[in-house]
Amino acid sequence: MKLKEIAHSRTGDKGDISNISVIAWDKKDYPLLKEKVTAEKVKAYFSDICKGDVVRYDIDSLGAMNFVLDKTLNGGVTRSLAMDKHGKSLCMALLEMEI
Repeated sequence: MKLKEIAHSRTGDKGDISNISVIAWDKKDYPLLKEKVTAEKVKAYFSDICKGDVVRYDIDSLGAMNFVLDKTLNGGVTRSLAMDKHGKSLCMALLEMEI
């Protein structure tokens, strides 16, 4: 199944760091998300663009996780030549991941 079937997402940026949240539609699916969507899997999934560490922060009370991807936005908004300089589409890309 694709991640988007049981979760939604938001993203943000600060410099060359992208934050991607993964939020369970139903809290009963949150344990599955915690098991299947690890920092290592997210780093591997974004291996073409993520050149730094990936750290996952669990927010159990919300049934959510926040991933911080360092060195991912090609230098940041003011330096990147990417069409999506803020990395806003990364949350939609992550939701396509098979779990």
